[in-house]
Amino acid sequence: MPYIEQMYTSCLAEAAYYVESNGEALIVDPMRETQSYIDKAKERGAVIKYVLETHFHADFVSGHVDLANKTGAEIIYGPGAETSYSSKIAKDGEVIKLGDIEIKVLHTPGHTLESSCYLVHDTNKEPIAIFTGDTLFIGDVGRPDLAIKSDLTKEDLAGMLYDSLRLKIMTLPDTVIVYPAHGAGSACGKNMSSETFDTLGNQKKFNYALQDISKPEFVKELTEGIMPAPQYFAANALLNKKGYSNLDELVLKSQRALSLQDFQTAWDSDTVVLDTRSIGDFPKGYIPGSMFAGLDGMYASWVATLLGDLSMPLLLIVDPGREKEAVVRLARVGFDNVVGYLEGGFATWEEAELDVYSFEEVTADELAELNKDKDLSIVDVRKPGEYDQSHVCNAEAFPLDNLMSTKPSHLQELKTYVYCKGGYRSLIASSILAKAGYKDIVNVKGGFDALKKTKISCTTPLCNG
Repeated sequence: MPYIEQMYTSCLAEAAYYVESNGEALIVDPMRETQSYIDKAKERGAVIKYVLETHFHADFVSGHVDLANKTGAEIIYGPGAETSYSSKIAKDGEVIKLGDIEIKVLHTPGHTLESSCYLVHDTNKEPIAIFTGDTLFIGDVGRPDLAIKSDLTKEDLAGMLYDSLRLKIMTLPDTVIVYPAHGAGSACGKNMSSETFDTLGNQKKFNYALQDISKPEFVKELTEGIMPAPQYFAANALLNKKGYSNLDELVLKSQRALSLQDFQTAWDSDTVVLDTRSIGDFPKGYIPGSMFAGLDGMYASWVATLLGDLSMPLLLIVDPGREKEAVVRLARVGFDNVVGYLEGGFATWEEAELDVYSFEEVTADELAELNKDKDLSIVDVRKPGEYDQSHVCNAEAFPLDNLMSTKPSHLQELKTYVYCKGGYRSLIASSILAKAGYKDIVNVKGGFDALKKTKISCTTPLCNG
């Protein structure tokens, strides 16, 4: 039996895979930093022979180019892919040999035209696992709107995905383990499970996309209610197709400690200052004009979603000791223009007795009590699907994804309470609104997870009251 290990990166909800048989290994959909894969192979006494890419990823920069350069591994894509670097474009049904096992390429267009899955067979040539990329997730399937062209619509791609699932994947034995490229939190699907792998048999029972429905029904279900793709997706897909700068060199350039004077000099109108501290520290005191993007959440994907332009110069406020992490995680989504970080972190600014702002915060219980007596201005910054499922009755929906471009201007002069699911997104939103000139923003600690345990009035029986 082959050795298969899922190497999951929670902050991007991304799954890469290490596969090994008889001293030979391959990596499926690697992250941009590659050392963990090299270390894994060395630890197990194996040689990395291939890097398999399921498609041109849009939500992160893959490590395929650097990994191939460091190990001599061959990069493999499925049919239809075209790259600016050396790679093998496999045919549909082609077999890749790894040690004592075989891996079959299954071309499964739909999420993108080149999307392909890799079916792993054991030494008896029985199918045991499939790496599905963004074709099939646990509880969901890939969005069909990322590869639209003048002669190709999202409905066309959804129809292709319907056929790919039914002709290439659903015909496989129920015992086959499904290993997708993403889990819950990724923007590559609508409603992914928090589980990161499952049997195909279970997915046939519980995944809405694999039920006995017609192609028109499938296309309608898949294309309705999709949030617009984040701006950075197209840029990431292009980087993965054409190649990118070496990560090790990038980190050396970007991990640059700046004195307070140099930090202030570098902060011009085109530069964004990201405060990467915790949701506990930021509200107590922050640099006016900075944007919260805590390292303890889905930091890089939110920065990329909100800023969009990957060439934008960035300055960082980081707790000492986490500078490299802050730079690397931004590089994962294609931000290669980190100017540097304030040496000593926020304490350096504070000790210089420069202006410091803070946020008012309330607990869920406090908001519930306040909301009894008056109709408060409350903003819900979760995704539309979360809001539709349940929300505070008098809360207005302003998804964080859109807040940079569409701010609730009618709330400018009102005291406004902002909540999300757990408190992370609401603090990002609060910092964005404060930077835009909103004067009286109150962050709700604990978010809707805490609110639904109070007696605040909500739209569903999930809440008390």
